[in-house]
Order: sequence, then C-alpha cells, then structure tokens
Amino acid sequence: MKLELRRRTLHLTEPIVTSYGEIAQRELAIVTLSGEDGVTGHGEAAPLPAYDGPDMDRVWSALESYVAVAAAAEDSGPMAGVQMIEACRAVEDLPEAIAALDMALWDRAGQRAGKPVAALITEAHATRVPVNATLTAVDRAGAAEQAARAVADGFDCLKVKVGVGDDAGRIAAVRAAAGQDALLRLDANGGWDVEQAVHAIEALAPAGLELVEEPCHGLTAVREVRERVPVRVAIDETAGEPGALAAGVADAVCLKVSRCGGIGPLLAAAALVRATGAEIYLASTLDGPLGVAAALQAAAALASRGPLPHCGLATLGLFEDLEDPLAPREGAIELPSAPGLGVAGF
Repeated sequence: MKLELRRRTLHLTEPIVTSYGEIAQRELAIVTLSGEDGVTGHGEAAPLPAYDGPDMDRVWSALESYVAVAAAAEDSGPMAGVQMIEACRAVEDLPEAIAALDMALWDRAGQRAGKPVAALITEAHATRVPVNATLTAVDRAGAAEQAARAVADGFDCLKVKVGVGDDAGRIAAVRAAAGQDALLRLDANGGWDVEQAVHAIEALAPAGLELVEEPCHGLTAVREVRERVPVRVAIDETAGEPGALAAGVADAVCLKVSRCGGIGPLLAAAALVRATGAEIYLASTLDGPLGVAAALQAAAALASRGPLPHCGLATLGLFEDLEDPLAPREGAIELPSAPGLGVAGF
C-alpha cells in the first residue's frame, strides 16, 4: 500500500469568535492511500489545538511515521485495513492522525464496492441528514441578518456561539429574526464555570432553547449544571474525557470523527452513548470536505437506528474560495450517490 501526504490551508470568509479565541483558517493534512489494484482512497486530518487536540506538527509527524507501515501492509484480505490501523496505532496512537487513515480506508472500500460508505455499514441508511446553520456574527444586527437568511434558506435549527460578549442581545435578536418555530442551539465551548453557566442559561432560557452545548468543561461541572437548569445540556469537548461517553451526565453528546479516531470508533462510541439513554449528533470541527463527508456518511448510517438531532455539518460554506460539494438544501445535506466518501480528493 502507498500512503501519500500533503497539506492544504483553508481560509474562513469571516473569523469565527469562540470562548477560547478566534479562528481565521484551518490547516489540513490530506492523505491518499493507493493499493496494487489501482483503487485510491482519501482522508483528512484537521487538528484544532485550541479546541481539544494536538497541533498539526504532531499530527503530521504521526502521519509520516505511518507511511512506512502502509508500505509494508497487505493490500487484500478482510482484515487488511484493521491490521494496518493497528500497526499504525502501535507506532503512534494519535486519534486525529488515525482518523485520516481510517477515512481513506473506508473511502477505498466504498470505491471498490461501488457503494457509499453508509451503504457499507447498513442498507437502511438515511439519504439526507438534517443540519443546523452556524451563525457567526458577534453583533445583534449581524446575527439577526444571518438568522433570517438561514431560515429563508430552509434551516429550522440555528446554532449560536455564546460566552463571547452580548449573548442576551444577540440571542433575542436571533429569536426575533428566526421566528418561534426555529430550534435555537447555543454553544459555550466550555467558556463558563458552573455558576456562570447556570446564571446565563436561566437568563437565556426564555428565548426558547433546544439545548446548550458544552456550557462548561468537565463531567462533574456539566452534571451539576444539568441538574440546575431548565434546558437540555449536551457535551462536546468533555466527551473526550475518560469515561465520559457512558457517564450519563448530559442529554446529548456531540461526536466527531477526528476525536474518535475514525468512522468505526465513532460508530462504537455512538452505541455506547445511546445505551445510556442520551442522544447523539455529529459535528465538524470546521473540517475540510473529506472530514465533513466522513461524518455525513456516519450520520446517515446511524440514522438507521433512530433519527438524530440536527448535525453540525453545514460548515463548508464558511470558507472562502471553496466550492462546497456538500451544500445543504432546505436544512439538510443529501448523501452523495458516488461511491466511498462521495467527495473527490481536493
């Protein structure tokens, strides 16, 4: 097997302000995996250190160490992909890097079978995945304008970053612009402590909230917030803590392909979360097309076991000079009919 690597940087049309800082661009590591049969698969690593992971230098180093492992790997057999992943993990067990290789293996498997990845997982996969619109404006007028445009475009779930300034004013403006029927989801990225979270959520709850994602960091803190507020609570960054998926501290858990280490591990994580009675939804960490496509395929497969809340995968439109191959229509992304991940290497 031949593993090739390259880097690409995507720039956001407007920087995104979060409680942990501002994001203006995303650096990606693109992997291409080819076999003797001539079939090629693509994958992507998109680490975001300020969010919850290693930096690109560490991920790139891990991927470079996988090149020799891939060269020595078998190209056929039912366990060939698993064996390659395990061999790479023995060299450097870094989920963000392993996820890129995992995506490429799934993409290659789909190409060989002539089926989308979701169809390799289940015949009963969804054909479209409902998604939320992400509002990025930090001022009231800008947030209201984005909300109105999103609703006009068919979105019925809007996500707003909080813990970044005039939260109350922006949320009120968004609700007024979106109308009462739109679902409103807040994401604090762990920017509050327990008391701040409780106070803020109680103050914002009258606007009508679907859920608040990652109000604070840590299982103990999230559990306390959930017990004290009248709004559903979800975890995102905290989901990466040991034991978090089975802890039952939240009403919903946001899963990400990169953090889980690939599509296969994400499916296992989803089963664990659902066993606790919590909901799951998938999201992008402002990934590139390959990362979003991998999450979309996983979400479509998971929907066969029950509907998912809106997923945070409508993010490719936030980048400048990037043609969106997975553009949402009427608040959902259609599963590509092309084999593999459904997105060509870019």
